[in-house]
Amino acid sequence: MARQNPNIVITGTPGVGKTTHAEQLARNLGFVYVSVNQIVKDEGFHEGRDEELGSWVVDEDKLLDYLEASGISEKGGHVLDWHACELFPERWIDLVIVLRCDSTILYDRLTARGYKGKKLEENMDSEIMQVLLDEARESYKEEIVVELQSSSDEEVEGNVERVEKWVEQWKKDNEAKGGE
Repeated sequence: MARQNPNIVITGTPGVGKTTHAEQLARNLGFVYVSVNQIVKDEGFHEGRDEELGSWVVDEDKLLDYLEASGISEKGGHVLDWHACELFPERWIDLVIVLRCDSTILYDRLTARGYKGKKLEENMDSEIMQVLLDEARESYKEEIVVELQSSSDEEVEGNVERVEKWVEQWKKDNEAKGGE
């Protein structure tokens, strides 16, 4: 049976506004907000922390098994919030949003969060070199990967509206396919 609602991944470098976008979209659309990082922490789907980078070393197999068991691929209507997207099976995902941010603004956001040293440098390099955008484009069909700017509140509002319209169209398109 086809999903009634799409699954959306919001990805990007830390500090670009993933959580802001994902929570607002889930609330507005009545979808389930999925903080992948919180699941990794709460369920222990990691092999400890990389102290130098200040991040979890994720057990991807356990994470994916957990998400699969939750019915994400069949049910749809999920907004996944995580810094990476390439590990999610393509069959689960209908839209990948890669948020980007002006590097000066991102630097200020990350330093305000206490990022410094290697962690700050690697995240800034990742954004400047568009690493996450390239990963998304390599992992999913071109037509489902969308790059959006997220440097201001106005851009966030516009992005949320754009995705809401995309979901409306997705539902119409999938209703038409189901009725054939």
